[in-house]
Amino acid sequence: MSRPAAGTFASVVAVAALALIGQPPAADAQGFPSKPIRVIVPYTPGSPNDVTARLLAQQLQGKLGQAVVIDNKPGGGTTIGSKAAAAAPPDGHTLLFASSALVIEPILSKQVEYDPQKDFTPIAFVARSSLLLTVNAQVPANSVEEFVAYAKANPGKLTLGFAQGTVSQLVAEYFNHLHGLDITSVPYRGGALVMPDMLGGRIHVYWPTPATVLPLIREGKIKALATSSPERNPDLSDLPTMKELGLDALSLELWNGMWAPAETPADVVEKLNAAINAALESPEVVASMRKLGFETRIGSPQDFAGFVAAEIPRWTTVVKASGVKSQ
Repeated sequence: MSRPAAGTFASVVAVAALALIGQPPAADAQGFPSKPIRVIVPYTPGSPNDVTARLLAQQLQGKLGQAVVIDNKPGGGTTIGSKAAAAAPPDGHTLLFASSALVIEPILSKQVEYDPQKDFTPIAFVARSSLLLTVNAQVPANSVEEFVAYAKANPGKLTLGFAQGTVSQLVAEYFNHLHGLDITSVPYRGGALVMPDMLGGRIHVYWPTPATVLPLIREGKIKALATSSPERNPDLSDLPTMKELGLDALSLELWNGMWAPAETPADVVEKLNAAINAALESPEVVASMRKLGFETRIGSPQDFAGFVAAEIPRWTTVVKASGVKSQ
């Protein structure tokens, strides 16, 4: 067998070396993370999703051996921060902590410049919450059936409060659409601004998260009629779910999770998923998130991807039927 000439061999080596120079470095989860991790949070500091992200970040620092820094980028209904995360290098050092808004915003507006499935890699489900159908104490209804009957008997007389552009607004308007109710919509700049008017009798209907109104329900200042969660809320065990009432379309959850830019290496995603799941098993995290009204949820990146894929058509139906448009 003849050996290649020295010149030929040198040329082959040179070509191979040039080819390697043009290739991206192989993913190596053993060396990850090699620098601080930035988590983009498209919410204002102090909001429930921001607090949840910070609780998680504190736990991840010890598990990953690097600082985990929260970078708040609110605005545009969460689209500004989400777009910035999508454009980040796909190396696992820039992540996105986002809620169901990540899939809802592109449905609300065609102007959104990212695709929640094509531009992001799901890492882990973090937590979920729900909404309550509540009415003020003056409304003569103690069940969903009684409320619907009263609203139909008094068209245009009831008022619905909500923070503009939120899931609360979408679900509320969807409920009204399903039942053919004529209820006057009153938008607010934030959910916290609804409650004074609710307690004062100026707002009759509101769809808040349980944690924000639980004391008021227990004190009898407002009435909860049903929950959107698939299972009964342990803090309100007598409250029926929408599913139990035969309203499967209203069995909807608020949720949040962690994403990376698309094409982040699979082994890096798996390492991040393992660290997040370990953090979510911490009794401290579980207790803290429950105070915020969230229930932690553990699963694989594939589980999270499948869940998100199933949520998109559900929320597409809700958004279209609600008639809500992006502001």
